[in-house]
Amino acid sequence: MPAQSPVRTFISPARYTQGRGALASLGVQLAPIGRQPLVIADDVVWGLVEERVRSSLEGAGLPVRREGFGVFATAAAVERIAEQIRSTGSDVVVGVGGGSTIDAVKAAGDLVGIRWVSVPTVASTDAPCSALSVIYTEDGAFEEYRFFSHNPDLVLVDTQLVANAPARFLVAGVGDALATWIEARAVAEARSTTMAGGQPTTTGTALAKLSWDVLWESALPAVWAVRNHLVTPAVERVVEANTLLSGVGFESGGLAAAHAIHNGLTAAPQTHGLMHGQKVNIGSVTQLVLEGAPSAEIGAFVEFTTRVGLPNTLTEIGLSLDDVDDLTRVAELALAEGETIHAMPFAITVPELVDALRAIETLSREVRAAAGLPEPMPYRAH
Repeated sequence: MPAQSPVRTFISPARYTQGRGALASLGVQLAPIGRQPLVIADDVVWGLVEERVRSSLEGAGLPVRREGFGVFATAAAVERIAEQIRSTGSDVVVGVGGGSTIDAVKAAGDLVGIRWVSVPTVASTDAPCSALSVIYTEDGAFEEYRFFSHNPDLVLVDTQLVANAPARFLVAGVGDALATWIEARAVAEARSTTMAGGQPTTTGTALAKLSWDVLWESALPAVWAVRNHLVTPAVERVVEANTLLSGVGFESGGLAAAHAIHNGLTAAPQTHGLMHGQKVNIGSVTQLVLEGAPSAEIGAFVEFTTRVGLPNTLTEIGLSLDDVDDLTRVAELALAEGETIHAMPFAITVPELVDALRAIETLSREVRAAAGLPEPMPYRAH
């Protein structure tokens, strides 16, 4: 995390654009930022957007240069993109795709010293708006955060693209975004340092809460709509909550235990097939347990996230109560020096975190049974 500072800091992207068909405006909005763009997108994403991106850029008099991407935002992937930027003489780099692509693009743009743009094709994380990247190892384990001097110059979200993607991506984004308020209120209580490098602003904390409120009202109808590839007002609200409100809220409101637990879970190979927001939701439930939150609050959260389609038990992420050694490694990584869990209002030990992780299994099962919801199934069964 950035060094402790007594000042309050708020940061955000320079411009945010969202709506059905927004991709058509990419060229016009990109032209004032740079005249030699380099687009980074994996083969699957490029197959979906190439025609529209090419038409938009050419219509604005911009060249179309695209390079591929792998799976994770690794140090090596960042360096490859940086070298592509240098070799093409690009003055702006555009990440088109999911959170890993966008994180790698931001890190590469910062490394070379050019501007960068985020074009998420799913609303699965709040990465597109931030001035940081999460860097992973080649096998998907958390390695480090990298912090940058500024946020993206443009974030552009075409909600029809989001609605056309499998609904599990939107669901994962809800899991990531729900943590924003849970963590921001803990950071505000502790007056800890945020990812923006200062103490939280009232604005950052308020946007974190707004993200939470929007999701509780609109997440379920939005998921139902996206399952049928529909763009409804609920979808628009949830995409904004997942991307902009959560992105600004986590960065200027602060991260705490939930995301640190996510990072810890990357140490367990059983969880490598899970999406970021799914693991974050496990972190959110665990943070509530660590806080000693009221039973009604935890119960409501478990019931709501179950209905949305998010995991809230160890079983659903491939772990069990008996995996104490694995859970200890998870806790040790989550509690590593510099991790965001240290922004909590109280100190946490490895045994305490292991017990909280184990506690969510029985707790969530009981809540689900009382609400008549399905029993948890192992991740491999999904």
